[in-house]
Amino acid sequence: MKALTWQGKRDVRVETVPDPKIEEPTDAIIRVTSSGLCGSDLHLYEVLTPFMTPGDILGHEPMGIVEEVGAAVPDLQAGDRVVVPFQIACGNCWMCLTGLPTQCETTQVTAEGMGAALFGYTRLYGAVPGAQAEYLRVPQAQYGPIKVPEGPADDRFVYLSDVLPTAWQAVAYAGVPKGGSVAVLGLGPIGDMACRIAQVQGAGRVFGVDLVPERLRRAKARGVETFDLRSFDDEKELVEAIRDQTDGRGPDAVIDAVGTEAHGSAAARMVQNASALLPRKISGPMAERFSVDRLAALYTAIELVRRGGTISLSGVYGGMADPMPMLTLFDKQVQMRMGQANVRRWSDEIIPYLTDEDPLGVDDFATHRVSLDEAPEAYDMFQKKRDGAVKVLIKP
Repeated sequence: MKALTWQGKRDVRVETVPDPKIEEPTDAIIRVTSSGLCGSDLHLYEVLTPFMTPGDILGHEPMGIVEEVGAAVPDLQAGDRVVVPFQIACGNCWMCLTGLPTQCETTQVTAEGMGAALFGYTRLYGAVPGAQAEYLRVPQAQYGPIKVPEGPADDRFVYLSDVLPTAWQAVAYAGVPKGGSVAVLGLGPIGDMACRIAQVQGAGRVFGVDLVPERLRRAKARGVETFDLRSFDDEKELVEAIRDQTDGRGPDAVIDAVGTEAHGSAAARMVQNASALLPRKISGPMAERFSVDRLAALYTAIELVRRGGTISLSGVYGGMADPMPMLTLFDKQVQMRMGQANVRRWSDEIIPYLTDEDPLGVDDFATHRVSLDEAPEAYDMFQKKRDGAVKVLIKP
């Protein structure tokens, strides 16, 4: 089959690789019909190279048609149309039953000290072959895949794999009161969708912050009150501008949908880039233990949120040596929630919104649709934010 493989920093290629096969009774094989290109994929493209191996198959946002199932997968059969969550979880362990499949005790990557295995996402999460390919082996298929009806285009359901549950959890963790206010930092796919979900769930005011014109226009067209970072000399001006809209207090909640891709610390970028150039035995531990994240968005969230408010982190941060303003967090009595999205915890709540009325705008959420052969160029376009790229779907 053809698959998109990682070969080095900013170097991804379509190659011919062996077809996946059933390896365990709980496996399924799907023929991929759509696979999303995620902002998290850019971490592999740019920042997390010490944890990658040439030939790794990328991608974690698939849907497709079941081709084959193992003997211990009773509820799927060949021909079923399914969306596959980005995390691999059993559904039966204590963590899964508690609503935390991202911490699945069956698939935890204990050798790396990490949570549940993920598709297409570094050795830290199991180095499981990913979904930007013609076919995908799905472990723990007795739990993970979500069956969806035939008929509507893939765009109606594909975001159940990651975008929708990640944005849904971001809003749930933010705890925005009915009629209350929330600021969303970063209007990429997750931030954009978080704004939409906050609106349909009854937020009174939704503020969106970004510096990419196409993203700002897209959010503004759906009623988000947008703030262009380029219009402010510094973070304090931005914070004051939003506070002026909230009786001087700041919003009830702030969602950081930016993470380590934030435009911020040049020093942090230097450390991350330097680690990628070192021998693998050195670069991995250095990147994991001693690198720092570009925390501009998180610092802004802490400054912006009202006293007693909530910060919800959906943006991915990777370093472990991050200076946190603990005095400010404590003094402001800020609550903070974060983590990978627990897809199956939220999927049943989300599906009723995927109706013909399309209140979340999923049918036209993608800005680009490309073939698998065009995927390397799509990565470059998405990373450089060219051509108005907000969400890219790959069609094998």
